[in-house]
Amino acid sequence: MLRSLKGKTPKVHPTAFVSEAAYVVGDVEVGEFSSVWPGVVIRGDAGKITIGKHTNIQDNSVVHSDADARIGDNCTLGHSVTWHGRLLSDNCLVGNGAVANDGVEVGEFSIIAAGSVVLEEARIPARSIVRGIPGKPAGQVEERHVELIQGTAHHYSQRGQLYKSEGLDGAKG
Repeated sequence: MLRSLKGKTPKVHPTAFVSEAAYVVGDVEVGEFSSVWPGVVIRGDAGKITIGKHTNIQDNSVVHSDADARIGDNCTLGHSVTWHGRLLSDNCLVGNGAVANDGVEVGEFSIIAAGSVVLEEARIPARSIVRGIPGKPAGQVEERHVELIQGTAHHYSQRGQLYKSEGLDGAKG
């Protein structure tokens, strides 16, 4: 469901898939071939939320920020992620159940492991593997991780197109 708030209506690229069971409100932009799955809430009420191309936000995740925020191209937010961060750079993967708090910035080609909690204002360097509570860099992304990140983004772009072709798209308004 797409909803306007304070004169701002979500902008969803025509190729993007937004589930009819997602709630997207306010100043939100969803890029080409991206997908927003059932139970997701994206709330652009305190700053603009920009989601890049070929990015997927999986079931029951929440995206909100108290300022403008960007989720880059070819990113995956797994199931039940809470994203309150400022920046998720291109080609990143956030595992199921992970939390990124206010002001978090993550460099490109990084992975935040499932269940990790990244504390406020953390700066994660590019190509980091982050895990734990609190989440901290615990290794470097290798080529096999890059393949996982890009393969997952590609898979969900295709899966979103399947759902869209079956008429399960809530972005129609």
